[in-house]
Amino acid sequence: MRPDGILSIETATRRFLLSLDQPSRILVAISGGSDSTGLLIALSDALKADPLPKISLCAATVDHALRPQSADEARAVAALCATLYIPHLTKVWRGEKPKAGIMAAARDARYALLAEAAQEFGADIIVTAHTLDDQRETFAMRGLRASANVTGISDVVLYDRRIWIARPLLSSLRADIRAMLDQRDIGWFDDPSNEDPKYERVRTRQSLAGEGIAVDQIEAMTSARRALDQDAARWLDVHVRVHGGMLAQVEAAGLDVDRSLLAHGLARLAAVLGGQAFALRSEAMAGVLDFLAAGRPGRVTAGRVVFDLRRDGLFLARESRGVLPLKIGAGGRGVWDGRYVIENLTGTEVVLSARGAGGDTAGTLPDHTRLPKSAVARALAAQPRIAPIEASDGCGNQIEIVPYFAPFDRFLTRLDVKFATSLAAAFGTRPYPKPPLGLIDGKTI
Repeated sequence: MRPDGILSIETATRRFLLSLDQPSRILVAISGGSDSTGLLIALSDALKADPLPKISLCAATVDHALRPQSADEARAVAALCATLYIPHLTKVWRGEKPKAGIMAAARDARYALLAEAAQEFGADIIVTAHTLDDQRETFAMRGLRASANVTGISDVVLYDRRIWIARPLLSSLRADIRAMLDQRDIGWFDDPSNEDPKYERVRTRQSLAGEGIAVDQIEAMTSARRALDQDAARWLDVHVRVHGGMLAQVEAAGLDVDRSLLAHGLARLAAVLGGQAFALRSEAMAGVLDFLAAGRPGRVTAGRVVFDLRRDGLFLARESRGVLPLKIGAGGRGVWDGRYVIENLTGTEVVLSARGAGGDTAGTLPDHTRLPKSAVARALAAQPRIAPIEASDGCGNQIEIVPYFAPFDRFLTRLDVKFATSLAAAFGTRPYPKPPLGLIDGKTI
């Protein structure tokens, strides 16, 4: 390690391999660019120099089919993998591409196809070649949007609740990777979009010119963020109850805590109840906290969630407005309102919509008699109603409805694992799988 904390690609990959819980089959995501090519070469070299019998490599390339050259580039990557005796798959992003938000859509498609490839190979972890350069760009971009608790790219992310994705090179420089490839006379492909200034990341990269936040600053900010997540998880365990998976209750003592802790916990709890992929923004959260600090019973709405303050605590539930219906075909699957995964095991199409106001609340929650009637009614009004199956011959039991945590179930970073784990316990749903990493130098990579 250099004095500035930057790791050579060889050191970074070796540390990653030693941190793995064995056995492991690693899927390397390789596009043919310098970073991913360098990662594949470094992992292959490390395992040849010091074989770890229970660790093996495979590789996958996602062809987004956005450029005429992409198919040829994927074939070249496959040829490189063949020379290294590493099994390789090319997965093509098929179908119509969106005209707006193409980068985000391509990212979603890429991870979905990589997960498919991992399943086909029997891989239990995916690695991508994000570097310190990418990390610095991310901190710079997010720093423009937030003044506190800024985080960068996580070293480990759980995708779709099923496979972990690791980034071993977050402390390594792209220049060092390219120098290694040049020394080995190994070429790579440059994607023209990486130089197109219409993209924010490209403009940020050009403005940083290879500089940016120091490694020790990243580590300090990451440690502080992880500590906040752990404190929020304890807050959730002690002070929050979730009734029927639809109504959260924060006891009065749980509101009398540090403002930053309360903001962190409530912002994520509200995102889950509101079906939002991201925690409430700091501006919206500041309004909620000011409302709570005033201490007067009442209600305020933020992020599609009603915050109902009463003398015995705070109640949170999805507001009943703006809940859109969802059609799911026979045998289909979908996420309704960002809150529930719906599996249609019937032989006909079903429509999911909000239950709406009215109806008897008795028996709907085990402890409904001790809860505010209006809060229970509000929560119930936003729950799913199935039509027309609900009225047919017992087919309702062929519809599986499972809670979905929008901010965590698609991408769960290691920085949010503690809180998400406590949340799963509070909702009574299945726990998240443990990251497949042990310790290196006394800490997880």
